[in-house]
Amino acid sequence: MKRVFLIVLDSVGAGALPDAANYGDAGANTLGHIIEKMQPALPNMQCMGLGLIPGVGGPAPAQVEGAFGRAREVSAGKDTTTGHWEITGLKLETAFPTYPDGFPPEVIQAFEKAIGVKTLGNYPASGTAILDELGEEHMKTGYPIVYTSADSVFQIACHEDVYAPEKLYEMCRAARGILQGPHAVGRVIARPFTGTGKGAFVRTPRRRDFSLEPTGRTVLNVLKDRGVFTMGIGKIEDIFCMSGLVESDHAAGNPACVDSLMKAMARDFTGLVFVNLVDFDSVYGHRRDVAGYAQALEYFDGRLNEIKAAAREGDLILLTADHGCDPAYTGTDHTREYVPILAWSPEMTGLCDIGTRRTYADIAATVADLMGVPERFGAESFADQLRNNR
Repeated sequence: MKRVFLIVLDSVGAGALPDAANYGDAGANTLGHIIEKMQPALPNMQCMGLGLIPGVGGPAPAQVEGAFGRAREVSAGKDTTTGHWEITGLKLETAFPTYPDGFPPEVIQAFEKAIGVKTLGNYPASGTAILDELGEEHMKTGYPIVYTSADSVFQIACHEDVYAPEKLYEMCRAARGILQGPHAVGRVIARPFTGTGKGAFVRTPRRRDFSLEPTGRTVLNVLKDRGVFTMGIGKIEDIFCMSGLVESDHAAGNPACVDSLMKAMARDFTGLVFVNLVDFDSVYGHRRDVAGYAQALEYFDGRLNEIKAAAREGDLILLTADHGCDPAYTGTDHTREYVPILAWSPEMTGLCDIGTRRTYADIAATVADLMGVPERFGAESFADQLRNNR
């Protein structure tokens, strides 16, 4: 393969992992529940074998072409950073720290000292609910809202009329510097919002993630070091702190990210374009909006027509996810699930079952294999199965 387009459908899980009960997620199934409840029209992904993945379901397509399977997460956790790192070959034995009772005084005091103002909140919350709870007080006092979730995140919400996004990003950088060692959360997230009061607050697209730098080498590093072009679209640059990326487009929202992907596909290069489509997770999954999630899947499936039409000989379109966020499940947090793997190239003529992969890192091994790079990241490539499906 000359070019690989790796697209992460953020949170589009494919059924509870065997250890899901340890995370409070027994019975979760993001795709399965959405398809069962809403019957979304997903003809392009179904033709790639989506409905043949165990537990997903959906109508049988008249024509099938591509490769399908699912992958198990071996890293501890169920968050964005953990999932994306494992997809690129970096597996974590120890989960990032979480704070179900809020952050300890030494963290909050250090943060308030660094930014020169007190804070509000400091408890786990839905990102939209906490704006209704504390947004008006924030606007009166100027105190930033700090909160977390079941994930390893330190989130800071500020109204854009109180603090410009760049000032909020400065606060996040200060927090990132503090949150090291035993308190090294996976991400510090800037959550700017607008609106006039309770019930009218809206988060803006100017969110930014300030992740830990990867603790080891990924397929991005390996490719870049060999002179192979690598590009991130969406929040990929944030998740990897630009490590291993030659170029990035921090597009916001699924439509803009797909637009950026289409522009990348029109260019001449050999390498990897790595895309994150965050809206499934942030707009629909956490808000438990089953209907909206189904519509977002239909939108992306429709744009797969454009993506496939733009593919050249030697290209591979590879779809997967980083975790689940079942909108039909209880709570508002991520769910620990298998992730789907769907692959297609113009040369494929049939349907190939790549089975249940032992780790998300099989994707990294496959990308490396297709690019002629020997590293396998302690995982197993399925590149030969793709090559034989012609």
